[in-house]
Amino acid sequence: MTDVTNVTETQTSTIRARAAAPGAAKAPGRTQTRAQNHTSSGPALSPLGLFTVLLGAALPLIDFFIVNVALPTMDHDLHAGPAVLELVVAGYGVAYAVLLVLGGRLGDTFGRRRLFLAGMAAFGLTSLACGLAPDAWSLVGARVAQGASAALMLPQVLATIHSSTSGSRRARALSMYGATAGLSMVAGQILGGVLVAADIAGTGWRAVFLVNVPVALIGLVLAVRTVPETRSERPAPVDVPGTVLLALSLITLMVPLTEGRAAGWPLWTWLGLGAFPFVAAAFYAVERRADRAGTTPLLPPSLFALPGLRRGLAMVVPFSIGFGGFMFVIAVALQQGLRYGPVDAGLALAPMATTFFVASLLGPRLVGRYGSRVVTAGGLIQAVGIALLMLAVWRNWPDLSLAGLLPGVALAGFGQGLQLPVLIRIVLADVPSERAGVGSGVMVTTQQSALALGVATLGTLFLSLGSSAGMGDALLITLAAQLGAIALTLLMSLRLPRTVA
Repeated sequence: MTDVTNVTETQTSTIRARAAAPGAAKAPGRTQTRAQNHTSSGPALSPLGLFTVLLGAALPLIDFFIVNVALPTMDHDLHAGPAVLELVVAGYGVAYAVLLVLGGRLGDTFGRRRLFLAGMAAFGLTSLACGLAPDAWSLVGARVAQGASAALMLPQVLATIHSSTSGSRRARALSMYGATAGLSMVAGQILGGVLVAADIAGTGWRAVFLVNVPVALIGLVLAVRTVPETRSERPAPVDVPGTVLLALSLITLMVPLTEGRAAGWPLWTWLGLGAFPFVAAAFYAVERRADRAGTTPLLPPSLFALPGLRRGLAMVVPFSIGFGGFMFVIAVALQQGLRYGPVDAGLALAPMATTFFVASLLGPRLVGRYGSRVVTAGGLIQAVGIALLMLAVWRNWPDLSLAGLLPGVALAGFGQGLQLPVLIRIVLADVPSERAGVGSGVMVTTQQSALALGVATLGTLFLSLGSSAGMGDALLITLAAQLGAIALTLLMSLRLPRTVA
């Protein structure tokens, strides 16, 4: 294992050079020195600046999950129907995932702070449009625009951290980013339940969107004062063919999977799924040809020569599929199966949020001592938590109480908190600073696409079984499928580089 995972210093330098922008080896020494100094002695990210960019990371992830507990009231108020409600979730997720890598490239070129500010402002405006939507289709359109604005903002967070911190400060910042990402996904459903039940000034479900407006305004004020401007020393033009083909790849996969069940699996869903492998193959061929030709593609295949990025991303996929599917399924099961109100459905996940936070705080110290084996331990703990949750469902459904959920949910959250922050550090550890935007775009695109894929696949499995086998059995089978994904991450974690930078 040591021979496989530990790369010599010379090999790592070679791989980083391949992952850098084409022509980097030909650049004058002075230019290379400036690129290095940009991270080591350039504009530093202050603690308040870090808080600001983490706020920008939290908002898009919260809004992906906040609607889960608000969907029943949206359906009641807007008479939306299952297919349109699926679009409220899918429209945001697809637009978000499709444009993330492009958002990272634009930040590299025009300045990450500038794109962060533009994305934050657009996110506030589109959230207002969601909250004021007069009908279901207006809400779908506003959600698509909200997802696009999130794609401008989120890639700048990791890229700014990567380019304005170094050493132990970068490791702590990346750990805090991972903690923020995980907490946001859980806190979104808790916050959504509280806001819907509070019915502030009669706003009902609209409050889950309107709450973003003052937060975005605060974020804009803080960002202007505290976030340093960074950009790539060698910005590359937008890869139009790659952007179009990546968008088509994600759309042909995610839209049919998210809409298929509610729409009755019409012909267009099967045509889309059938087209996906061919479009994805065309995207890879175009990107590889551009990489070999010396231009800079949207998603450089040479980045995957970095062992940490390649193996870490491979783990992020099943981890995020399980996470996204679990959050959607548990919200539906608690509200429709156990008849929990929105507050109780949200609070059922409070132990998960708490233990995730605790684990993410312990993570950096544990990683310093045990390296990537912390990820393996986290997977084992998460598996025990899901198994306990399955046992509680099997024994007590449909009389399952919050206390009965607590042990399994708490352990699962602790295990996830040991995994996600460390995986993010591993993925980005060897990405060159001049490719920080591209690297962060690849990372968040993979994560977001897998989250949406989890909602589509595990959600479809659960809802299909729920109508025939009953909610309790459907939940058990879906949790068993998630347990299989956890087993896969456990096996893959053994291939991670032992030392975490």
